Amino acid sequence: MFLRAPITPTLFNGPTVNEGFNRSLFSSPDTTSFSTVCAAVKGGSSNHRPLTGVVFEPFEEVKKELNLVPSVYHQSLARQKYADQSEASINEQINVEYNVSYVYHAMYAYFDRDNVALKGLAKFFKESSEEEREHAEKFMEYQNKRGGKVKLQSIIMPLSEFDHEEKGDALYSMELALSLEKLTNEKLLNLHEVANKNNDVQLADFVESEFLGEQVEAIKKISEYVSQLRRVGKGHGVWHFDQMLLN
Repeated sequence: MFLRAPITPTLFNGPTVNEGFNRSLFSSPDTTSFSTVCAAVKGGSSNHRPLTGVVFEPFEEVKKELNLVPSVYHQSLARQKYADQSEASINEQINVEYNVSYVYHAMYAYFDRDNVALKGLAKFFKESSEEEREHAEKFMEYQNKRGGKVKLQSIIMPLSEFDHEEKGDALYSMELALSLEKLTNEKLLNLHEVANKNNDVQLADFVESEFLGEQVEAIKKISEYVSQLRRVGKGHGVWHFDQMLLN
């Protein structure tokens, strides 16, 4: 009689079933991607790494500003980092714009006379006067926006006669307009310098975006008008120039 030997488990060179199951759960088919993810988690991704480590706490940081809110009725609530020098310079610029507007308005009245009757020049100087007044109002609105106080100053009485024996009224008035535009540009540059001196980037941006570029264009246009009037002289050519402005 033959005795049957007991069956013993056969050992394989590869992993057992349980080992294979565990490995399938915790290992990625793409070992390279898995290593990259582990490194990112361990070292921190550059896109998600905090820049400073400082946590913004609004309720703590706002306490400083809250204490600065005025409780007195006559003080502005909107004012923030707006220097007294900037406020005063804005009021000065308002006065400049109104004075220039007043001179242009006087020129409009002169050329609109029945014995002068240059309607194109009258139209040009009336529009110029309105534009300068709009500039003054822009500065007034900005003054209120920043929490300053608008303080209007006196306006000088302009000339009422603009005829010139040598140049004639048209050329003389246009040269005067060119000088006024250059003077206004200089005042605007001074205001911009005040803004930079007080680190007021908002005021500097306001002057740059609303006025400086436009001022250069106005100087160029009036310079061309002066050149054209110098060519035509005081005679019949002034009438043709006036018609160009009118139409």
